[in-house]
Amino acid sequence: MPPYWSIASASFRQYSTYRMATAAGVFTNTIFGFIRASIMFAAITSAGGELSGYTIAQAATYVWLGQALLAPIEAFGTREVSQRVHQGDIAIDLLRPTPFLGLYYAQKLGRSSFLLLGRGVPPLAVGAIVTGLALPTDPRSYLLGTLSLLLAITLAFLADMLVNLAAFWLLETRGLTVVYTAVMNLLSGFLIPIVWFPDWLLAIARATPFPSMIQTPIDTLSGRIAPAEALGLVAVQVGWVAALALAAHLVLTAGVRSVEVQGG
Repeated sequence: MPPYWSIASASFRQYSTYRMATAAGVFTNTIFGFIRASIMFAAITSAGGELSGYTIAQAATYVWLGQALLAPIEAFGTREVSQRVHQGDIAIDLLRPTPFLGLYYAQKLGRSSFLLLGRGVPPLAVGAIVTGLALPTDPRSYLLGTLSLLLAITLAFLADMLVNLAAFWLLETRGLTVVYTAVMNLLSGFLIPIVWFPDWLLAIARATPFPSMIQTPIDTLSGRIAPAEALGLVAVQVGWVAALALAAHLVLTAGVRSVEVQGG
């Protein structure tokens, strides 16, 4: 654990030095939060004040929690690992004493911790002041919400890693990243709650890990679903983490083997 803690701490300190980028991110998140909130409020108002279980207060909570989670989950993906594969620098990572996936996961946790505090909490605070939030009264929702958030960050990391590791076989992964980002943002519930989807699209979304990345932590943290129901969704998150962790390990092993076979 000490090496991973050191890596996560170093990642946190590294990102804390980007003060202007953090301030710009807070401003952007806040502005887009107001835009998203106004659109959702208009839809709910035109529907008579309630839409598929969402009231104005619940919609405001959904929007601001989504904006708070956007940066730490890194919903728009990363390209660092794919670039290191193409440049050959991944050979250095594989020679380190720390396992490859553990190394990048520790970096992810340190980075996400700062992004949550530095770029997630401020827009959430602004939203709480301007539009108000519907927060749970049951303390179990906060405990489950914290666990759900950690699992969501882990899932996003594993899914993004799978996209990056495709660089072992693809000369260019930007197209794959764009497709992944578009699908993830739609099916995760970031753009609109998945319960607003038509039945066929809702069924597709629930068959993927994407709702576990954003919709589940939002529903759990906001208390929109009871702790007993949230516990089941957290269990689903755990299942997806196990599945994607295994997939990432297998893809990494196959990628390294392909390089060795080619004499890399």
